[in-house]
Parts: sequence; C-alpha cells; structure tokens
Amino acid sequence: MEANIIYRIAKGDEQALDAFMDHYSDFLYRTAYGVTGDKETAEEVVSDVFLEVWKKRKTLLEIDSMSGYLRTLAYRMAISVNRYNTTRNFSELETEEIEIFQTLPLEAPDDEFISREEVEQINRAIEELPPKCRHVFTLAKLEDVSYNEISNLLNISISTINYHVKFAMEALKMRLRWLRPPD
Repeated sequence: MEANIIYRIAKGDEQALDAFMDHYSDFLYRTAYGVTGDKETAEEVVSDVFLEVWKKRKTLLEIDSMSGYLRTLAYRMAISVNRYNTTRNFSELETEEIEIFQTLPLEAPDDEFISREEVEQINRAIEELPPKCRHVFTLAKLEDVSYNEISNLLNISISTINYHVKFAMEALKMRLRWLRPPD
C-alpha cells in the first residue's frame, strides 16, 4: 500500500499526500516533540516535513526507507528550529544581561587559529565521505547528538556508529594531514 501512495504522490496526487500525512503524522510529531519539547514547535516541524515531501515528491521513489527518511528529516528540522530559537532568544537579551556575560580570554597562540581556507577544506573533506558515514559523523561530531539518540534515530547499533565515526575520523585525518605541519 505504501509504495502505491508514494507513487501517487510522486505523480502529484494530493489525496495520496493526505493519506500519507494521516499515516505518518503521529510518528513525526513524537520525533519532533522529543527534540523540541514544545507542542506548537513540533507541529510546525511536522508541517515543514510534509511540505518538504511535497516539494521533493518526484524523488520519493528513490528512498529505500521512508520512515527512516522522514524520521531523519523531522529530527534535523527540529534541531534547526531549536538552534534558531536559541540564537533568537540570545539576540533578544537585554543589554544589561549581555554586559554580565563574560568570556574567558583566549589563551592560544596565533598558529592555533583555523583559517577560512582550512575550514573550506575540512567541509569539502566531510562532503567526500560516504553518505551514511557522513550522516552519522555529522550527527555525532558536528551536531553533538548522543550515540544513543543516533542509534534510535537511524535504527543502527552503537558499534555501527562507532565504526562510521572512526572511519570518518581516519579518512579526514588522511585527507587533511597537510593542514598541520609536523612538530
């Protein structure tokens, strides 16, 4: 049944999208609410996920695991919303509150700073990782998602996560070894 609905959505059938939404709404809501902890925000994320499905409807037939794809999409959108809300809340702080906040002085020599070119090289190296490895590495190391959360989100074992992270670290180390001269 799901393959038929996805096929119909890919062809632009809005009634099929309605059935699809009915089928996945609760699942996506639980995923988004688990990240945001807020009912309204979770509902917005679910709406955004379905909007994204509709926008990318012509590529839906290429997806192997629709529930995994949707879970990942909802999770990432919820993380983005949380980051946006955190950034927005910080920018709305009163001037007095900002004056109280102090940072510790940076105690690193100049050669410890990463240049814009080095950051671009790192980003290119990450993009060259295999897709599944890149996804796991991004969640674990760049988005600071716990291994347990990744395991639940992607339905993979902790040992598989360890493998992907280790593989990514080794690949990045080899690819970027020229960035830092030996001591």
